[in-house]
Amino acid sequence: MIACYARVSTSRQKTDSQVSEINRWLSANGHDENEVVWYEDKETGKHINRKSFKRLQHDIFSGKVKVVILWKLDRLSRRLLDGITILADWCERGVKVIVVTQQIELGGPVGRMIAAVMLGLAEIELEYRRERQDAGIAVAKRRGKYRGRKAGTQKVKPQRARELRERGLKIAEIETALGVSKSTVMRYLKVA
Repeated sequence: MIACYARVSTSRQKTDSQVSEINRWLSANGHDENEVVWYEDKETGKHINRKSFKRLQHDIFSGKVKVVILWKLDRLSRRLLDGITILADWCERGVKVIVVTQQIELGGPVGRMIAAVMLGLAEIELEYRRERQDAGIAVAKRRGKYRGRKAGTQKVKPQRARELRERGLKIAEIETALGVSKSTVMRYLKVA
């Protein structure tokens, strides 16, 4: 079975462009859409505790999945250690990993080395982005133009978190549904 994995960082984003690009690759390489299973997550790549990713891992471990297709390697993980560990494990299990936009096929020791370099670059970019944001905030503060978020502003109403919890959703599921962090969910549950 072929697994296609797409991930965006928040619930407000869409995987449409990733899905389109992967579908184009599948079509160009003569793969039938009936032999493909899609796994999509709408949460950060900073951790691997993602619902669809866990399902993908389970299917790989049970031997169902032999090929994983990604749009870009950083969709798998934004952390070097996590990414290398995952890819090394998959390669050991004989899973072929294809990254369509970067035109690479990972397998064996050379594939793991290439993946390590690319995941390292993804992690560096994440750090650079954070540094650029911090630098921009520092400049705005010096100029007196940065006020930050207004006190008490919220992405969603805390009551919504309580409603989801009462329906039996787990904290991680509430995080995904609301597009907020675990600490924010915990704070919302205390407030509500």
